[in-house]
Amino acid sequence: MSKLMGKLCVYVTTLVALSFGMVVTTANAENNDIRKWQTKIVKLVAKKQVYPRSAMRKELEGRAKVRVSIDRTGAIIGHEVLEPTGLAVFDKEIPKLIKRINPLPTPPSSLEDGQLSFVLPLSWVIR
Repeated sequence: MSKLMGKLCVYVTTLVALSFGMVVTTANAENNDIRKWQTKIVKLVAKKQVYPRSAMRKELEGRAKVRVSIDRTGAIIGHEVLEPTGLAVFDKEIPKLIKRINPLPTPPSSLEDGQLSFVLPLSWVIR
């Protein structure tokens, strides 16, 4: 069992695929602030995401997409599972993860109120 647990890793694919409903700005400073904020979110999710033990034992994998809405302080005000994994063990983990990552880092002031929603892709995969 310990060899299996050593081979299991949680991969969070948010760094590249974090999708925001925003218009690309031309100001490099604003883009850098947004990228830094996205990186903070990725690191937080990677730190807080858990691979359920029952899924480890059965060597299950899953991927999901979740729309997350936040307020100006970074507090999560809602989430919606856009694409569930199809496996209850992972789908039950999604709201638990949302609670663990709340609040998110404060968004940069360059983002408008309508841009405080994004799609968070989640992956539980065995390496």
